[in-house]
Amino acid sequence: MKTPPNSFKQALARGKRQIGMWMGLATPYAAELCAGSGFDWLVIDGEHAPNDLRTMLATLQAMAPYPTHPVVRLPHGDAALIKQVLEIGATTLLVPMVASAAMARELASATRYPPQGTRGVGSGLARSSRWNRYEDYLHAANDATCLLVQVETADALAQVEEIASVDGVHGVFIGPADLAASMGHLGQAAHPEVRKAIEDGIARIRSTGKAAGILCVDETLARHYLDLGVTFVAVGIDTTLLATASRALAAKFAVPEDGSSKDSRNVSSSPR
Repeated sequence: MKTPPNSFKQALARGKRQIGMWMGLATPYAAELCAGSGFDWLVIDGEHAPNDLRTMLATLQAMAPYPTHPVVRLPHGDAALIKQVLEIGATTLLVPMVASAAMARELASATRYPPQGTRGVGSGLARSSRWNRYEDYLHAANDATCLLVQVETADALAQVEEIASVDGVHGVFIGPADLAASMGHLGQAAHPEVRKAIEDGIARIRSTGKAAGILCVDETLARHYLDLGVTFVAVGIDTTLLATASRALAAKFAVPEDGSSKDSRNVSSSPR
């Protein structure tokens, strides 16, 4: 068997838009449900969601039969953790809080086998190689691996060209929430100053020839960022969708304090 190519990485290189969704419920069942919904990619979040290595593995397995590409967000950019997540079969990693080109170079090195990088060789134990059933894995893995780095502070955004230009970085993802916080606008990711910084960042990432990405659940704003040239955008979050829909459903049947129902009718006038 041959090592499969990374279709998501190939799409980014062609400049083809990739529409995705964030997975925070930390259950393979929810991920499998969403993997069949038509998104190009899903993020398995290990930074803010309660995912660990075993739930990431189970989620990758649940998504495997579907064309939607899994992107694993690590809790932090640790080389040992990168190795483990690659070994369980992730081919696209999203690393948060990348603050400099030097940090990006370390991450890129950790994702690649020598001589391009420092990834340790243990493919006989790894799902990534299908336990060496991919006969070419050690020589094909570097090309099949995609590294996305998150730029999430004003200081990091000021260095975005240097970060994006690092060999082995394939896309730069702007984190609106943390960027807003670093700019003094905590909880205001759509603040005009934040939007201006994001728009400038998108242009600067694109000037390096690398793909720009973002999370934006506001449809109008997401389409605006797409018009500016963002290649990969997450347009929804599973926890938010469930919380919003369940709250709206409960509100439809909520009983006011006076005990009357919003949908109550005058039963005495109802036909018998």
